[in-house]
Amino acid sequence: MKIGLFSFAASTEQLTSMASTAAQQGFDSVWIPQVFGIDTLTAIAVAGQSVPDITFATAVVPTYPRHPQMLAQQALTVNAAIGGRLVLGIGPSHKPVVEGMWNISFDKPIRHLREYLEILMPLLHDKKVRFAGETLTAKADISIDGPAPKVMMAALGPQLLKVTGRLADGTILWMTGPTTIAEHSAPVLAEAAEAAGRPAPEVVAGFPVCVTDGSAEALTDARAKAAKDFAIYGTLPSYRAMLDREGYDGPADLAIIGGAAEVRDRIEAMAGAGVTTFAASEFGHRDQREATRDLLVDLL
Repeated sequence: MKIGLFSFAASTEQLTSMASTAAQQGFDSVWIPQVFGIDTLTAIAVAGQSVPDITFATAVVPTYPRHPQMLAQQALTVNAAIGGRLVLGIGPSHKPVVEGMWNISFDKPIRHLREYLEILMPLLHDKKVRFAGETLTAKADISIDGPAPKVMMAALGPQLLKVTGRLADGTILWMTGPTTIAEHSAPVLAEAAEAAGRPAPEVVAGFPVCVTDGSAEALTDARAKAAKDFAIYGTLPSYRAMLDREGYDGPADLAIIGGAAEVRDRIEAMAGAGVTTFAASEFGHRDQREATRDLLVDLL
């Protein structure tokens, strides 16, 4: 199992600094969300020029605002610019964002994502596509040299996991517990990929992580911080479904919190659940974040 970092970046300078440190420490990858700040792919194209020896990944680029042809051109350009080290993570975002902020219909998201991949994947690999679907159409040839990046889908429910297994290279999970990964995410994804004759898919799992001094007081404080910092994820239906499947009341129950030995054991157990890359989202007070980074480096 590989170890990566899952972290927000407020600027290209911050991403460059963070990725440089991570590369020097030996991390496999950095996973950068695309939210309401910098454009992640653009920032990766800049940071990747000066930071070698680490994979840059988007986690994730929302599909609804970008036609798959436009995203294919951008992803191929960025991948060429950084020497083939891009992983393109994509996902549908959430109904409150898609409809409430962008005024785009979120109707039938599984159909949308299936059609999106049926355009995106041929464009990335063959540089051409002829596709007419119910929601998306593309008749295009593009001329960009270089290899295709891997495409990872933010797939949580069974229908999207099956689509991902058939068409993409793997999934990026968030707010999904180890039992759910072992009994739901990984096997559904793998079965779909095998049926489609595709290679074994990758499973990237992002988890909040905080190494404490092991005391009851520190554990309580860290759980309270996790409950506050990650509260939004307990309200979004797709993540709420994963938390419910695991039997968690909220994100604080999913966060990996405790002394170094306990945190190490919980991370190492992820490989047995089917995780191929563990992406740590470090949180806590400064000393806790430093202790968390020390443990993660030791795990490498």
